[in-house]
Amino acid sequence: MTAAENVCYTLINVPMDSEPPSEISLKNDLKGDVKLKTEALKKVIIMILNGEKLPGLLMTIIRFVLPLQDHTIKKLLLVFWEIVPKTTPDGRLLQEMILVCDAYRKDLQHPNEFIRGSTLRFLCKLKEAELLEPLMPAIRACLEHRHSYVRRNAVLAIYTIYRNFEHLIPDAPELIHDFLVNEKDASCKRNAFMMLIHADQDRALDYLSTCIDQVQTFGDILQLVIVELIYKVCHANPSERARFIRCIYNLLQSSSPAVKYEAAGTLVTLSSAPTAIKAAAQCYIDLIIKESDNNVKLIVLDRLIELKEHPSHERVLQDLVMDILRVLSTPDLEVRKKTLQLALDLVSSRNVEELVIVLKKEVIKTNNVTEHEDTDKYRQLLVRTLHSCSVRFPDMAANVIPVLMEFLSDNNEAAAADVLEFVREAIQRFDNLRPLIVEKMLEVFHAIKSVKIYRGALWILGEYCSTKEDIQSVMTEVRRSLGEIPIVESEIKKETGELKPEEEVPVGPAQKLVTEMGTYATQSALSSSRPAKKEEDRPPLRGFLLDGDFFVAASLATTLTKIALRYVSLVQEKKKQNSFIAEAMLLMATILHLGKSSLPKKPITDDDVDRISLCLKVLSECSPLMNDIFNKECRQSLSHMLSAKLEEEKLSQKKESEKRNVTVQPDDPISFMQLTAKNEMSSKEDQFQLSLLAAMGNTQRKEAADPLASKLNKVVTQLTGFSDPVYAEAYVHVNQYDIVLDVLVVNQTSDTLQNCTLELATLGDLKLVEKPSPLTLAPHDFANIKANVKVASTENGIIFGNIVYDVSGAASDRNCVVLSDIHIDIMDYIQPASCTDAEFRQMWAEFEWENKVTVNTNIIDLNEYLQHILKSTNMKCLTPEKALSGYCGFMAANLYARSIFGEDALANVSIEKPIHLGPEAPVTGHIRIRAKSQGMALSLGDKINLSQKKTSL
Repeated sequence: MTAAENVCYTLINVPMDSEPPSEISLKNDLKGDVKLKTEALKKVIIMILNGEKLPGLLMTIIRFVLPLQDHTIKKLLLVFWEIVPKTTPDGRLLQEMILVCDAYRKDLQHPNEFIRGSTLRFLCKLKEAELLEPLMPAIRACLEHRHSYVRRNAVLAIYTIYRNFEHLIPDAPELIHDFLVNEKDASCKRNAFMMLIHADQDRALDYLSTCIDQVQTFGDILQLVIVELIYKVCHANPSERARFIRCIYNLLQSSSPAVKYEAAGTLVTLSSAPTAIKAAAQCYIDLIIKESDNNVKLIVLDRLIELKEHPSHERVLQDLVMDILRVLSTPDLEVRKKTLQLALDLVSSRNVEELVIVLKKEVIKTNNVTEHEDTDKYRQLLVRTLHSCSVRFPDMAANVIPVLMEFLSDNNEAAAADVLEFVREAIQRFDNLRPLIVEKMLEVFHAIKSVKIYRGALWILGEYCSTKEDIQSVMTEVRRSLGEIPIVESEIKKETGELKPEEEVPVGPAQKLVTEMGTYATQSALSSSRPAKKEEDRPPLRGFLLDGDFFVAASLATTLTKIALRYVSLVQEKKKQNSFIAEAMLLMATILHLGKSSLPKKPITDDDVDRISLCLKVLSECSPLMNDIFNKECRQSLSHMLSAKLEEEKLSQKKESEKRNVTVQPDDPISFMQLTAKNEMSSKEDQFQLSLLAAMGNTQRKEAADPLASKLNKVVTQLTGFSDPVYAEAYVHVNQYDIVLDVLVVNQTSDTLQNCTLELATLGDLKLVEKPSPLTLAPHDFANIKANVKVASTENGIIFGNIVYDVSGAASDRNCVVLSDIHIDIMDYIQPASCTDAEFRQMWAEFEWENKVTVNTNIIDLNEYLQHILKSTNMKCLTPEKALSGYCGFMAANLYARSIFGEDALANVSIEKPIHLGPEAPVTGHIRIRAKSQGMALSLGDKINLSQKKTSL
């Protein structure tokens, strides 16, 4: 933590006045009691951090504050000595610092271990060798202190001094090696070993060689450092792998999850042998299962997925599919989703049967568990996974279908809809399974509760019932689901109380009931009937119609027409033909009658009346043309749709496989490991260095290799004018969750600019991490300042601010140069994504924020405009390409994207080409955007508007 953060977050909590206190008042307070001294010292620190010069207070603090033993004051003094200028303008050490050095020599010999340890930590931040030289004997003596806190910080201090000023302690590696051999505390050994790794790697390897068999007994913090050392050594010198690979294998059995994770990652980078990959993958799987934190599970799952991306590793992971499925015991939906996708990617003909058995068990489990809110979504994921397995391996479909068909009667409409989609595809593709599917469909048909699923089941039965017995069964089920007909007359009878004798069910002997007055009332058993029977026992189809959902009636009419026409072609007896057709027409007529009556909650729509009337007309005429349309064309349309879907899936899989396959050019050089020099392991990157860069917010992996190319790929943002005294420009590097501003500041004057400070502020869901430090610019000098901005959500943000500075020798106030605004583009956080049509419709209904954008462009082609929008918004078009092909003057398409923060963005493009305005007329229409948050919807709309205006042909 920096001094400023240390001060602001842990020590200083005093509100500063609008006017800073004077030096005289601060001197008086520093001579007062402990409380006054503490508050005054806090104010002094804040003023120095803000660029104030307070040279007159130095001797006062040395005389009246430095001798105190109060721990809070000692903390503040450590911060004060870190930030206060210690040299004169010509670079010489201030005379007063000799007194400070003597005080800290005494603190290094203090009996209190906290004071010794904190002083040693402070010495790590000193950059003046003259101050450190007299303290070296005391620092060395701290290595033998009885308390581990002091010894641990003494190692850090020696390491920092050796790195910065090697001449002060040239024998540091030997000293620390001897200390490490005799040390017992884990944290002290870790710090000492870490120093040897960076200061004298050969000594670190010598120590490791002496205790390599006892590595498993070490503490986890030391084991992590050992893993890093082995990685770095093997990375630089591949011939050392055989020497240390066994140690990495042993560390896979460590009790620490962090050590196991790092050891597995190191093993994968050091060896590509199948046994090593299997051991690492097994370690990852155990970590996922045993760790309770979902974030850890997701991170380790990503590592497994990375392993799968490598072609040579995929075969090894295929043998571990059953172990990977153990992760499904985790209740988190995101973990389960990634696990199922990984298992589906790894499934092969060798293990698909075992996979299907496990998934079938999981599906049955979800049927018995209702308390968890994600159970329905998990069931839906399982259904989709089984669907994909059955499509890829048709032999498994017969085992999967009976289990899944039970879920057609499920209360969860989403899972039932997925089952229905799967059944529709299976019955079309697999002719041998049609009798089985029709049989199971007839079994569960009466139990279907959702009207949407009921419509789909009707369509499947009407399309694929091909035998006389199945057709009769469908008609029986429809009659059973519709109840007594005519519907209107039977419903009126029920309402008027004309109940049939069988509905008067005796409920036992007469009961005595107590009235409100306390007297007994007798009830006859003959007159009692089940009051809830009217609603509860109403047949499902009858219930849908009385609720006003007559779209299912139109679907029923189409189904009855199909099976009636098919029955006529199967049965030769005229009487039976006429009887069946008449029954079908009677059902349609009674539904039309019900729709026109006042009994349903909503009247029948004109579209549904037209469809039912058309079906009645078709059945009355029975023409060959209508027979072809109803019984052949519908199935061909489904076949075309499934074929197009299959082609798209194959195309996407082909693209994925092309991405994963490493293409080697004929003239690429061949790398022989035996002939490779120690420092030529350029094929692999240093994973520990990459992870450190990622932790520091710098994920630009390729910048170190080719900084010029990475700079040229960025657009520089000019912040000030060329005529301003200070010129500034910025490169905006967008990482995953933060923005790094690399600002170039140029002094264009002949004066020295002191305390030149970049002051930034943000607008939107952005947050400045820390204030950039002030600097001094010589005449016509330049410097780079970096600032980090954290991003919390996907919406447009603005970074603005100014540069303030003092001119050397001038008595005027601080000068200020206002910077131009930096607009943050949300496209850096939006990525194309895919979802099903059902999920799109569900999200469209749920999302409350909508932004309607009017198309305003000079593009004259519909497809060209759609592609332009896709490129500008980084969204993916969910509408199939075949549906967009051809030309008809208008176009509608659905777009979808997700942000790196997990936010969804939907868009519907409705555009047309106004032909009456001529061939050069631009595209017109609207784009409707929906999102869960207002900022996302507005920002995406602004981006579309901006990109439309910038269009140039």
